[in-house]
Amino acid sequence: MRASAPRRKQWTTVRTGAVLLTTAAVLSTAGCFGSSEDPSRNGPSRSGRSHAAEGPAWNTRPSSIASVGDSITRGFDACSVLSDCPKVSWSTGTDVNSLAQRLRSGARSWNYARTGAVMADLPAQMTAAATRKPQLVTIMIGANDACRDSVADMTSTDEFRSTFASALTRLRRAVPKTQVYVASVPDLKRLWSQGRKNVLGRQIWKLGICPSMLKDSDAMDAASTERRQRVDEQVDDYNQVLKDVCGKDPLCRYDGAVHNYRFTAQELSKWDWFHPSKAGQQRLAAMAYRRITSP
Repeated sequence: MRASAPRRKQWTTVRTGAVLLTTAAVLSTAGCFGSSEDPSRNGPSRSGRSHAAEGPAWNTRPSSIASVGDSITRGFDACSVLSDCPKVSWSTGTDVNSLAQRLRSGARSWNYARTGAVMADLPAQMTAAATRKPQLVTIMIGANDACRDSVADMTSTDEFRSTFASALTRLRRAVPKTQVYVASVPDLKRLWSQGRKNVLGRQIWKLGICPSMLKDSDAMDAASTERRQRVDEQVDDYNQVLKDVCGKDPLCRYDGAVHNYRFTAQELSKWDWFHPSKAGQQRLAAMAYRRITSP
């Protein structure tokens, strides 16, 4: 039986409404109505990253470098006995394939590191580096905080943390857009294990190089073993601090590769079997370059 005109109109309206509701549900599921997961509302992008969470872009090719830190960055014992040799520094050296050479920023690089420097010296070094307004600051420090006359003299973890945070804050206030590369503290126990194989190296160590770790290098009694273990654990704590504090700055990259690297005899100074040789400096440069230029 045919429905009357009013009933046909009512039935058509119901069917149209049902179609619209069904279409709306499908479109909403597909995200076409701009739900809370819509990228246009600071949600995840196609790459899975949140637009709201993205920080400043990292420049993989900085054109100027200022380096701060200790004797390693000064190239100590890499060219001659008990002396600095900044021209072979892993960061700013001109006579090795340094980080500056790899980035082609050698003409605009400055080395403010100092042999014997500890974390307490870093804020002043950072202030000096900031005056150059570099695009990148490299930091390698902490070994001397562990290399003391005794384990009791090592810089405490809390002091290490507060000073490092202060140094980064000082830099950031002066140059907000400068990038920072933080190298981990080398594995001092590994260096002891490698260097002690050399008779001359053990004699040089008696002059006072890192006594907390290297003193009585042949001794394997319980007290000596415990002393070295305490130094090793303190270095681990320092590296955790560097990683944590750096991780809070979107323009800071920490690199654990230095601590994890197993330096060979050829990569250690032939004068003290502890500091990096020229080959060791180039190895440090390669690690830094890889971390800094990664996307």
